Amino acid sequence: MKRRHVLAFCLQEKRSRLIVLVAALFALTGCEQAMHDMYAQPKYKPLEPSPLFADGTSARTPPPGSVPMAQGAAADTASGRRGHITLPPEPGPALPLDGQGRSLAQGEAGERRYANPLPVTLALLQRGQQRFDIYCAPCHGRSGDGDGMIARRGFPAPPSYHTDRLRNAPDSHFYQVISNGYGVMYPYADRIDPHDRWAIVAYIRALQLSQHAPRGRLTPQDLARLSDALSARPEVHR
Repeated sequence: MKRRHVLAFCLQEKRSRLIVLVAALFALTGCEQAMHDMYAQPKYKPLEPSPLFADGTSARTPPPGSVPMAQGAAADTASGRRGHITLPPEPGPALPLDGQGRSLAQGEAGERRYANPLPVTLALLQRGQQRFDIYCAPCHGRSGDGDGMIARRGFPAPPSYHTDRLRNAPDSHFYQVISNGYGVMYPYADRIDPHDRWAIVAYIRALQLSQHAPRGRLTPQDLARLSDALSARPEVHR
């Protein structure tokens, strides 16, 4: 008889524990996640209604006389600098079209090809050289050979600008790559404003011309200066 009471007590104890466990599980399902990693923030999204203001909207009109952070052609840059000129429509991403690494520069169908919209002046080239030396030379090298200091230290080397593929590429290809990135190169659209991107493109063309200028395009004075320069450097093989 005593043994029967003990068994009944044990069964009742197990049943009570099971009920408590099930209740705890149901309670846990209603618990809120402790760490949100800022995914859920107490904020109003753009154009979301709000009871805080009389007009019922969360967006506020800027105070009179306030200056916008960005406008014009450079409105998409992190610096918020003012745009300089009206530029053609922003090109699309410069991505391979066939999955084999052939880029938009090779003339596939659908490529947006257009030339630099800025007049190429000495001031533009000087600006392009300055921006190139800051943003591009660390990987591409000062002469555009793809042997910049970062590439020398083990980072994947970019292609040389002095290949037939990139000599024949349209200006818009370089603008696209600067804006959207390519391969391991990240985009610079938020770092370099559109005017400076075109200035860099103009300077890249000058670099290409410096190592691949047709002899027929050189004046007698240019040829004479080139000959004198080569004569002063006996290590150069002519």
